Amino acid sequence: MSARQKGFTLVEIAIVLVIIGLLLGGVLKGQELINSSKVKNFINDFKTVPLFIYGYQDKYRALPGDDRDVATHLGSAATNASVTLLTVTSTTQGNGRIEGNYNSTTATDESVAFWQQVRLANLAAGNANFTDPAAAMPTNADGGRLGIQSTSPITGMTGSYFVCSEGIQGKFAKQIDITLDDGNTATGSVRVASGTYAGTALTAVPTTGTGGIEDNNTYIVCTAF
Repeated sequence: MSARQKGFTLVEIAIVLVIIGLLLGGVLKGQELINSSKVKNFINDFKTVPLFIYGYQDKYRALPGDDRDVATHLGSAATNASVTLLTVTSTTQGNGRIEGNYNSTTATDESVAFWQQVRLANLAAGNANFTDPAAAMPTNADGGRLGIQSTSPITGMTGSYFVCSEGIQGKFAKQIDITLDDGNTATGSVRVASGTYAGTALTAVPTTGTGGIEDNNTYIVCTAF
């Protein structure tokens, strides 16, 4: 007498496939939620930095980083925080501009002092001890540098101040532009560039077409206001 053949029934196979489908769906949904959360964080950075300026101006009638009377405004706060106010060497303090590159780590640049001053003014969270400026500067959700300056970082951008966030994947950069601007990463108040910013305006990268944004490459995203 032959032995009975053993194997999976169609019902069992169907159940396994359903379970696999549910697991894959859960993983994809989880990744979608993570990506959505990152984009929201990036966008929140761009919306929040201008509020630091408006809050500081309302409180002290000066521009953070460019405040020529910062010792008077924040001296006691600096003492209480056991830190020393950064000494800005710019001869243009008080001119209504934030001098220095957004990604500077030079303690005497206004773009670096900006962050210490808004933190000491209790407008922004973070360590106000700038003994090591590189370690104290803020970063975005992917660990890329976040900063502000008054000189246009990307060719064609116009505004008084520019907030830039770097190390952002192309797929997120496109979503940021769609949410905040016109959906074209080479025009408008939100623009995207590749490379490293070193004080010379970069060329904007178009959303699509030759030389367009690649989803998995990283870029610098800047907004003007």
